[in-house]
Amino acid sequence: MASFSFDIVSEIDKAEMNNVFMQAEKEIQGRYDFKGTSAAIDWLDDKKGLKITGDNDWQVDAVLDIVRKKLAGRGQSSKVLDLSKEKVVSNLKTTWEIPFKQGLDQPTAKQIAADIRANAPKAKPQIQGDLVRVASTSKDELQKVISLLRESDYDTPLQFVNYR
Repeated sequence: MASFSFDIVSEIDKAEMNNVFMQAEKEIQGRYDFKGTSAAIDWLDDKKGLKITGDNDWQVDAVLDIVRKKLAGRGQSSKVLDLSKEKVVSNLKTTWEIPFKQGLDQPTAKQIAADIRANAPKAKPQIQGDLVRVASTSKDELQKVISLLRESDYDTPLQFVNYR
């Protein structure tokens, strides 16, 4: 009997993130309330995240809202932003480094596998590093798993790849 499978991953689309960055940078430069201030957006090392700078918390939050709008406009999830780091205030400037979430961490992968086992007994999930491979003899069962995971709320964006 044939076996079908797909992988559940959490990756960022670097081209889309580059477009989001450029659009946000352009809007920040054009906004009247940011003229003459230190409001800016930069890349972290190797484009692994964003560095937002502003004169105060309000400006940093406003720049983050711009980034979120641009992400939504390009069809990307704002869950890719890791907002766990604290804002740093020094020399009358506020800086916030926001790395991107890349790959599934073990607790999230275990939660996904447990949810699949509980709701789709014919599907067999396997955790393989930073991805979860789901196999089944039924394509309908795999479609059921995909729709189940899309309805669930995890703190990382999920993509379904390598559907075979």
